[in-house]
Order: sequence, then C-alpha cells, then structure tokens
Amino acid sequence: MSASAALSHPRLSDDELLHWLALRLVPGLGTRKAVTLLERFRTPMALFRASVSELEAAGLSPGVSRAINSGCTFEDAATQQDRIKATGTHLVPVTDPVYPEKLRGILDPPTLLFCRGDLALLASIAVAVVGTRKPTPYGMAVAEKLSGDLATLGVGIISGMARGIDTAAHQGALRAGGKTIAVFGCGVDMVYPSENRKLYDEIAAKGLMVSEFPMGAPAFPQNFPIRNRIVSGMSSGVLVVEGAQYSGSAITARLAMDQGRDVFAVPGNITSKLSWAPNLLIRQGAKLVMDAQDIVSELPPDERFCLQTIEKEQKGDLAQQLLPLGPNAPLGRAMLEVLLIEKPTHIDGLLDSLENYSSSEIIAALFELELLGLVKQMPGKHFVKVW
Repeated sequence: MSASAALSHPRLSDDELLHWLALRLVPGLGTRKAVTLLERFRTPMALFRASVSELEAAGLSPGVSRAINSGCTFEDAATQQDRIKATGTHLVPVTDPVYPEKLRGILDPPTLLFCRGDLALLASIAVAVVGTRKPTPYGMAVAEKLSGDLATLGVGIISGMARGIDTAAHQGALRAGGKTIAVFGCGVDMVYPSENRKLYDEIAAKGLMVSEFPMGAPAFPQNFPIRNRIVSGMSSGVLVVEGAQYSGSAITARLAMDQGRDVFAVPGNITSKLSWAPNLLIRQGAKLVMDAQDIVSELPPDERFCLQTIEKEQKGDLAQQLLPLGPNAPLGRAMLEVLLIEKPTHIDGLLDSLENYSSSEIIAALFELELLGLVKQMPGKHFVKVW
C-alpha cells in the first residue's frame, strides 16, 4: 500500500478504538495470545462479548477470562482515549492496513501501535541503526554519517531515541532532511531520556514516534528488550555501530537474525569492549559496513528499485546525473543499460556488450560511475548498478 493510500483509508470509530485499548490493557494477556484470540474472534468487540467458558475454551486462564468478560479495563481505556486525543496520537491495530507488513510478519507482533507524527513513514523502506548508550566519539560520528547518507538515498532510519548511538542516528537522518522513526520503551507522550526533549519535538514534527506501551507508561528497564523486536521487525536490516558483547544492540541483532533480517556491523578497534558486538557479529556472518552503499546494495531488489525511483525524483533524470562524466556521458548511459541492480556483471561481459568502446574507455567510465555512486565494484572484477 502506498503512503497516500494508507492515510486515506477509513479510520476506526471511537467505540472500536476503545475496545482495542481495553484489550491492550487486560492484565496477564500476552501479545501472542492476544493475536491468537483475534484470529479466532476477529474483533475486540466480539472478544469482549464472549462468555467466560468460550474464552477458557480458547486457551485463556480463568483469571484472564474473567478480566475480559467483566470489562474491567474499559475505565482505564477511556482515560487512555482522552490522552490520545489530547496529544494527537494515532492508534494502529494489527489488523489495520496502515500497520507495517514487515512487523505483522514477526512471531509476536504488537496488537496495537501508538503513533505520533507522520503515519506515512510506517510504509517506508527503513534500516535500524543501534548501538551503545556510551559511545566513543568515533561511534557517534559514524552513526550520524551513515544515517545521514542512508537518509539522503531515501532510506528511513529506525532507532530507539536512547542516548548515544540512537540519538546520533536520528540526528543524522533529520539533518540530511530524511525520514526517521523512534521506537519507544515507554508511552509516546513521555520524553525519555529527558535531555532529548529537543530531539523528541523534532521527530514529532518531521518523523514518527511508535510504541506498543500505553500512554503515560514509564520507561521501565524491562521494556527496552521488548521494544527491540519492533526496531528490528520494522526494518529491512539492522546496523550495529558500537556495543558490548551482551548489550541491547547485540540482542537487537539476534532478534533481526531470527526475523530473517540482514545484519550489518561497523568494525571497531579490537582493544575496545565497545567493538565486541560488531566485530563478533562480523565474524558470525554480519555484513561489514564502510559506507551507506554497502547497506543499500544488500537490500531486496524491489526495495532498491523503489529507492532508485525516489533518487531520480530527487536528483533529476539520468542525463543530469551523468553531467560530471562530460564526454563519457554516452558511454556511462550505455553502461548503466547493461549493468543490473540484482546481478553482478563481469568486466568481460561489459567489454563484449560495449564492443564499440575500447577497454580503457570502459574502465575510465566505470571509475567515474563509481565516484558518482551509480556503480559498485564487487569481488572478482564484477560490477552492479546501484541506481
């Protein structure tokens, strides 16, 4: 679904949202069980009309069945609804077309997302950037640079708005004029950490804030490992910049692997404990990252094609991009017609396809195309088209 289509579909009524909130607040009802119940009863309204025996037959304990049947959470749900309206927050249930498809496909998707900001970003192609809360200056610089470069290429940046690498990632995307999504371990109306008030306001105005925790929920330590599955679940891949061996960023990387996402890592100083997580991930098969193209080139072909369209809209047509090539522009255009995004082409194949040009002309044009970021060289003298 396109962003415009996502935003134009009919919204849920107040009564429907109240039932979704009441379901979210049922004590002792876990995410997986809630999703299973929704598959059986279809809607929260039908679920709350069910008898205790029907709920127990669906696999719920007597206590949780009575809590649902009694409707004891509706008073708190009404309070939540008031806070949602007062803050301009949107509720996105798991059954809503706006709900991110990638996130819906994980093992335990949140039944309800609390969102503040631009809902269109839920449909964006995005990469998660995570790392330690106590980074080195190098780590901060790398996180901001890579996030800004990815944002410039049309890739959204997802992170947790924690101090350290998360903050640098969001700032890098915003300074590049790009898209960023902050996933909270508390309510979206809570500023955490408090020193990120300015960043909070900027993301609310230009990006998107997401949480599965109700309005006003404090930032309890146990919330953050839970929210990490959303960070990885909404992304096409996860980039780890710095982190200790058993850090939250390492947990997010493991979740990403379990969810079938690509994991990327920035190599670090082997004498630093903050390099343990990324260096170990690289040893275990994570893709080593030196620039943003290392990430973009690994995205699924359909996402790269989509980014290619965005890039053309932002920077003009191909001829305009090839102006720096000067006399080599015709060869550059011909070369980009031969090269593929999803399959590397050996230089011998280029020579055969472009027989009207000499090998020296082709090599010179390839070098300039690499400098422009339009072509990437792979091992064994193979080349792929980036845009």
